[in-house]
Amino acid sequence: MTKNLLIVESPAKAKTIEKYLGKDFKVMSSFGHVRDLAKKNDAIDIEDGYKPNYIIPEEKKKVVAELKKIAKDAETVWLATDEDREGEAISWHLCEVLNLDPLETKRIVFHEITKEAILKAVSKPRTLDLNLVNAQQARRILDRLVGFELSPLLWRKVSKGSSLSAGRVQSVAVRLIVEREAEIEAHQSQSQFRIQAFFLVPDADGKMRELKAEASKRFDQEEEAHAFLKDCIGAAFQITDIQVKPAKRSPAAPFTTSTLQQEASRKLSFSVARTMAVAQKLYENGHITYMRTDSLNLSETALDLAAKAISDRYGKKYSKPQRYKTKNSGAQEAHEAIRPTDMTLDQIGIGGDEERLYKLIWQRTIASQMADAEFERTTVRINISTRPEELAAKGEVVIFDGFLKVYAEGTDEEPSEEMEGLLPPLKLNQALQLDKMNATERFSKPAARYTEASLVRKLEELGIGRPSTYAPTISTIQKREYVVKGDREGEVRPYQVLELSGKGAIERRTETEVTGKEKAKLFPTDIAILVNSFLTEHFAQVLDYHFTARIEKQFDEIAEGETDWTKMIDGFYRPFHKHIQETMETAERVTGQRLLGPDPKSGKPVYARMGRYGPMVQVGETEDEEKPRFAKIVGELSLQTITLEQAMNLLALPRTLGTFRDDDLVIGSGRFGPYVRNAGKFYSIPRDEDPRTVTEERALEIIEAKEESDRQKFIMAFDEHDIQVLNGRWGPYIKQGKNNYKIPKDVDPATLTLEQCQEIISAPPKARSPRKKAKNA
Repeated sequence: MTKNLLIVESPAKAKTIEKYLGKDFKVMSSFGHVRDLAKKNDAIDIEDGYKPNYIIPEEKKKVVAELKKIAKDAETVWLATDEDREGEAISWHLCEVLNLDPLETKRIVFHEITKEAILKAVSKPRTLDLNLVNAQQARRILDRLVGFELSPLLWRKVSKGSSLSAGRVQSVAVRLIVEREAEIEAHQSQSQFRIQAFFLVPDADGKMRELKAEASKRFDQEEEAHAFLKDCIGAAFQITDIQVKPAKRSPAAPFTTSTLQQEASRKLSFSVARTMAVAQKLYENGHITYMRTDSLNLSETALDLAAKAISDRYGKKYSKPQRYKTKNSGAQEAHEAIRPTDMTLDQIGIGGDEERLYKLIWQRTIASQMADAEFERTTVRINISTRPEELAAKGEVVIFDGFLKVYAEGTDEEPSEEMEGLLPPLKLNQALQLDKMNATERFSKPAARYTEASLVRKLEELGIGRPSTYAPTISTIQKREYVVKGDREGEVRPYQVLELSGKGAIERRTETEVTGKEKAKLFPTDIAILVNSFLTEHFAQVLDYHFTARIEKQFDEIAEGETDWTKMIDGFYRPFHKHIQETMETAERVTGQRLLGPDPKSGKPVYARMGRYGPMVQVGETEDEEKPRFAKIVGELSLQTITLEQAMNLLALPRTLGTFRDDDLVIGSGRFGPYVRNAGKFYSIPRDEDPRTVTEERALEIIEAKEESDRQKFIMAFDEHDIQVLNGRWGPYIKQGKNNYKIPKDVDPATLTLEQCQEIISAPPKARSPRKKAKNA
């Protein structure tokens, strides 16, 4: 008999904890949630107070059976899932499936997996917090209702396919990206000329050093900039003011979930999902505290250990213990910021992603408890005898590095101005010798596209989502192809430079720069733009940023026991459902159709529009006697930007590359996308390839890759009955004609007979396990 059974979510976490608790405890893992809402429309009984219908997924039945067996014989069952709402809900579901009383079962929480923390938690168990469970349940049910109601509407009004979906938070995230893209497209770049002067000044050793200064005014026209330079020919330049001021820079607070995701993106180039996966491993192995948190708090023990580590490494003057206050009033996800469990360890010796992320967390935490960095900033103002404008030179030197000795926070913003280091020795009223002066054309820039990290920051600023939802939201909008993360090469743009030399001559030259270059940015797809347009027109409240933030606050109120979750759901759902029904009846279908112009050959109209299987171009009208021609829009082309010329290039398909196996080798495009056709078979061209540029060699590679994949899938065939036994993504299956039939897990597909295959095909879905046959059957 097991004396104590302690259940956690992950096997890695179980392994670590079991080391600390000894022989009286058996630690097992639930492998995450053990129940979920039913997949079909019966998941929620709306008329019975939104009662959820939870089921145990097929893949979790074995886990639940093992837990039941051990729990039945255990004297005491302990629930030690994560300390946030999701973790509390997992514990409640465990109570339900294991027949445990949630008001009696021992529940323990901890925000770090260390021996001290685990033993302390075991000494002070509590019971389940049903308010936290209700908050998680309310979120899950509301999001399911929104998705199940909106998605069929989108299928009907935006795309006839059933691949579209909508979600309460994901749709708002998509709206942010779509609106940012529209802002960028609408931006009209304006140019100005920036004046910079370069003087030669002797330093303390008599050597000449360069002093750079910038004019206080920028000029809209090249003629104005040229006139400024011309006026400076032979002008006298004199220092009229020197100001030296002290400045300080304070360290950033320790990491929360969102700031960790942002900084790991900037400094380590990690995606949000990658950051959370690595942080999960660090937590489960006892290296860091819990990684889903919006708290900035550090425990007294952590503060003391940080102060000691800083004093020992860098000296007492670098130590400055300080507490940070969380701005979010609803910060209930955890009790501490993300920090190392052992402040003295700046590395954990395991290498790879975990080592890199741990180092970042250690640096940020230690720096947050260090003294301010101290600077001396110098501003020098320079008079021009022939102009009313001034020149200004700025320099900054570090007097005391403080926290910068360990860590400096990254930024997504481009620096607004260049700051020089130590300026050369200068005196008031000193005359300066001009070496050269430049007027350089500079262009205004639109707002930057979102990265995953900057989108997290924006969602947090708006109060949308919580630490546990940022990564899933960003993964979902990419998985559902509303958003793609990608790079752009940019375009070469010319700009003008006017240069006045010390000899008094003004030279004009044209230089070039790359503009619009992007790396790992989020771009909306055509379907995202159409869906967002439809939803903002018909469901403005659901996509309203402030409304979504208010919903999050209501979840917080449920977690605090201040609001009844069923009343909160009902207040949202009733008017929402009514509006869904009205919109289904009255709203027009949207296609985003644009007339590009006439076909140069036939004169028929050429359109770009959204089709059932994605964006496409069309020549002719559907009502015409002659069937219209279609081509899928591929690559970086989009409904909003495609031109008539680009559309005609797409419509140039099909094209014949040569012959192969005594038949034409053809590149074409159909409703499922571009393909290679040969000998009556079709081979899909990968989505990221342009069919117009596929060569004969590449077409043969695509054919060979598909045939090799098919060979790996093949197990056996009964050709006379059109039956194949194949390996698929979800396991072995039987294929007859266009229909697929799952093979039961307890059946070896390599031993199937024709009779067994036919029995599986003809059996009802839940009874497809063939009778055992004799070997000679």
